[in-house]
Amino acid sequence: MDPIVFTAVIIASMFHATWNGMVKKHSNKVTALSAIILGHVPISIIAVIFLPMPSFDSLPYIIVSAFIHQGYNWFLLKSYSVGDLTKVYPIARGFGPIIATIISIFFLGLIISKASILSISLVCAGILIISLFGYKTINNLSIIKYSLITGFFIGLYTVIDGYGARVSLSAISYMSWGFILSAMLFPILLKINKYDNIFRNIINDGKAIFWIGGSISYLVYGVVIWGFTKAPIPMVSALRESSIVFIIFIGIFFLDEKINLAKIISIILIFLGVIGLKIF
Repeated sequence: MDPIVFTAVIIASMFHATWNGMVKKHSNKVTALSAIILGHVPISIIAVIFLPMPSFDSLPYIIVSAFIHQGYNWFLLKSYSVGDLTKVYPIARGFGPIIATIISIFFLGLIISKASILSISLVCAGILIISLFGYKTINNLSIIKYSLITGFFIGLYTVIDGYGARVSLSAISYMSWGFILSAMLFPILLKINKYDNIFRNIINDGKAIFWIGGSISYLVYGVVIWGFTKAPIPMVSALRESSIVFIIFIGIFFLDEKINLAKIISIILIFLGVIGLKIF
């Protein structure tokens, strides 16, 4: 892999973990996550003005992806409302590739290797360890449930966006239109669930996350999409999951979360399993 691509994707992974840490640290998770999602819009608008329109064939993918992202956004919000970043993030990011692999096997004709089976086993072992050793934690079952559901939606949008970006003929434009549609849908979802005054709350208490976190989140995904055009997709995807490791440092130094041996072992197992799934 080209050193520039390698460095860019590693930095993007670090910042992906960072914006998740920003959401977790904020006192109002609804305001913080909404600010991230709506914060995609300014750069997205600039992108759709100056970049070619995505192909008509990619339109269904954009629409389906935007709706799937609502499930991801909602359950990520629920996860961070009850669980530590160092528990939620590894489970969700680790379970997502398993779902994507299962979908690829049963619907896309993927033939799985023994190495992939081993990789799935590592991820499952990591999730099992972090679950069992946290059984005394308040809301432990809710944390595991919401994190796994979040991972389920990650797996869904990974497959949809992977194919959608390929047929779009303009991956960044595809991503930008998806972000815009998602930003239109999420406030409706919050309204349905009795969360009001979201725009006022962002103005009063979420401007920094809107501009900084939203821009970081957009650029992170943009770098990954760019990386797909410069290096093999499995290698870029595997490198991206280094964000699971960065979570340990964010949890310790910025969120004051407790990191025990069980968490470290589970995070390492999930990380190795995810890399194995991407490579093999």
